[in-house]
Amino acid sequence: MAEIEIDGAPADPARLAALGLLNYGHFTTMRAEAGRVRGLGLHLDRLVRDCRTLFGADLDRAAVRERIRAVLPADDGPVIVRVTCYDPALGLERPAAPAAPALLVTTRPVAAAEPGPLRVRTAVYRRELPEVKHVGLFGLVHHRRLAQLAGFDDALLTDEDGRVTEGATWNIGFLAGERLVWPEGPGLRGVTEALLAGAYGGPQSREPVPADALAAFDAAFAVNAGVGVRPIAAVDGTAFDPAHPRLAELRAAYRGVAAETV
Repeated sequence: MAEIEIDGAPADPARLAALGLLNYGHFTTMRAEAGRVRGLGLHLDRLVRDCRTLFGADLDRAAVRERIRAVLPADDGPVIVRVTCYDPALGLERPAAPAAPALLVTTRPVAAAEPGPLRVRTAVYRRELPEVKHVGLFGLVHHRRLAQLAGFDDALLTDEDGRVTEGATWNIGFLAGERLVWPEGPGLRGVTEALLAGAYGGPQSREPVPADALAAFDAAFAVNAGVGVRPIAAVDGTAFDPAHPRLAELRAAYRGVAAETV
């Protein structure tokens, strides 16, 4: 059953409404199973860093871990945990007031089946403050909606010069032979991306990736904490092999990353 708590107590409607009305905060999302999370330390680092950026406040890592532990299912089954940091007392008129961030912690079930390959459409869009995983998701959801209305699964973001940056809620990587290429540009450096980069044994680089030159790559994939490594079957009119054997190697490398106890 899904859980939703604010600072360890059942979510109060008034405090919850404050997040929806002001829409100012940041979050991280992780997959937890048997009380363990891949990249837990990196998720905590992100929360601490982004809390200082948005609120000028220090976040207690131990308190975050305690709040995560409190919502994990008793049967140790897999769940997606989202930790959102926001200040229910912060107002629209005076967002520079001293902040006292609260922790909104929610869970949702993990999808029963592994999702299939993605077909994505490029969209020119840059998130505000792209290095922060903030709650301002309007533009991302809007471009995802437009992509789906056009027959695709999701949106892949590019900058004004047509260079790939990131997916709507995921990072993207490309394979050219054994070489793993991560796009260079303004975007969020994901935890799953960092874990996979550390686990991959072959050559890799970060470099500009023009969206009109993707045919030079053998395969493409999306990564996020919810699904791990997900093949990409097409970007606009460029097709990739979603069963490319190196994608299986990447999935195995990611699954081999040791999870940390919450």
